[in-house]
Amino acid sequence: MVTFMTMKARMRISKGGQISIPAAIRHRWGTSTVTLHDQGDRLVVSPAADDPIAAAEGALAKEFGAIDTARLRRAAREAEQAGEHRRAR
Repeated sequence: MVTFMTMKARMRISKGGQISIPAAIRHRWGTSTVTLHDQGDRLVVSPAADDPIAAAEGALAKEFGAIDTARLRRAAREAEQAGEHRRAR
C-alpha cells in the first residue's frame, strides 16, 4: 500500500497577482522555486529545482560527460537579461 501526505490550502491572489504558499508546504518540498502549468480548467503548481543547471549537471553527466556549468550559467543569465530587455520595450 502506498501512502502519501496531502495538503490543501485556499489562498487569495493579491492585487499584484501574488499568492503565498504556506510554510509547511514550502518546507515539505524543500524548494523556493515552482512552476505553474495552466491546463485550461486548472492551475498546477509543481516544485522545481532552485538551481536547474546544477540539477541537470548530474542527470546529463552520463550522456554528455563533464559540463561547463559556468558557461551554462552565463548563457542562462544572458537569455534572462535579453527577455527582460524585450519586456521593457
